Amino acid sequence: MSYGTADSLRPVTLDDVRGAQKMLSGVARTTAMEGSRYLSRLIGAPVHLKCENLQRTGSFKLRGAYVRISGLLPEERAAGVVAASAGNHAQGVALASSLLGVRSTVFMPRGAPLPKISATRGYGAEVRLHGQVVDETLAAAQEHAARTGAVFIHPFDHPDVIAGQGTVGLEILEQCPEVRTIVVGIGGGGLAAGIAVAVKALRPDVRIVGVQAAGAAAYPPSLAAGYPVAVPAPATMADGIKVGRPGDVPFGIVADLVDEVRTVSEDELSTALLLCLERAKLVVEPAGASPVAALLSDPGAFEGPVVAVLSGGNVDPVLMQRVLLHGMAAQGRYLTVSVRLTDRPGALATLLGVLTVVDANVLDVSHVRTDPRLGLTEAEVELHLETKGPEHCTEVGRALHEAGYTVVG
Repeated sequence: MSYGTADSLRPVTLDDVRGAQKMLSGVARTTAMEGSRYLSRLIGAPVHLKCENLQRTGSFKLRGAYVRISGLLPEERAAGVVAASAGNHAQGVALASSLLGVRSTVFMPRGAPLPKISATRGYGAEVRLHGQVVDETLAAAQEHAARTGAVFIHPFDHPDVIAGQGTVGLEILEQCPEVRTIVVGIGGGGLAAGIAVAVKALRPDVRIVGVQAAGAAAYPPSLAAGYPVAVPAPATMADGIKVGRPGDVPFGIVADLVDEVRTVSEDELSTALLLCLERAKLVVEPAGASPVAALLSDPGAFEGPVVAVLSGGNVDPVLMQRVLLHGMAAQGRYLTVSVRLTDRPGALATLLGVLTVVDANVLDVSHVRTDPRLGLTEAEVELHLETKGPEHCTEVGRALHEAGYTVVG
């Protein structure tokens, strides 16, 4: 299955996806389907989690990359392949190339997380760091392809890639034949398009809902316009779906076969990631948690049984720490307050006593005495507190106010 410029826009069929499934036998894992009691109670119907975060390389990307590279002609393989990615696609291309004996070069942004760079090298790719954003990295990879003859492996805009990702849809139907709704994150659209091709051909009654981060939601305006529209400066913690423009090939499929595209906020993404970790015991990256975020934000909108696709689990530990704190804050379980008080002996102990009475756990204290904003006898204390929910946060604020403290942040 190797295509030139014209063939790269050809339709993707169920036969393509079935062929990809045969090709991936023994290469990609048939990932687990885990039930979620919490989400099932929330929406009033069974909810299952399709755990592509447990796929080889930590995401679904291996599927499409392997199918695409497998389809190259011998002379194309000899020239090697090149890709541009901040993480998941990089690792998928690196492992697929190694398994197929093809030389791979992967361009990654200079700011890419070190664990993802290390993993990509570990799978056998030559990693080159270039640019600060993915667009600059992509341009460098395409220039390398033009100069060396290496085949550029696009992360989502090719029929082979979409067919490979569509094998997730076939697995869903095999593992949960009673499914009524499938919820899947959308960046460029390759995964959603592949699932839609497979599922709608076999079960046209199944509703497919795509989910985008609100700060990088190119599909809603594109669907309204009828053609791919670029979103300037997409911004979201969910780098796996942080794509400024839909791919031409997946866009046509999504427009025809995906029933709805929703957006979720950063707070909803971080809350969903925290829920996956605490309730399902699954490490999921923000993009992978986007379907769960959609379920949490509007539980009454989904007919069950529901399958939520956890597309990846490659999250940088530093980002994970920030996102978890963000998620705890969004749930009212982490509170930061700044309090003005009189700078005298015992003042801090008195303040902490107030917090003890309302059972707020102090995680960290920053005590500032010298600042131009403060009066001569004033001090400012920043407190990081572990709390028990929104009502407890309100109780903490009320206790500080009643004790005569000025809360400034």
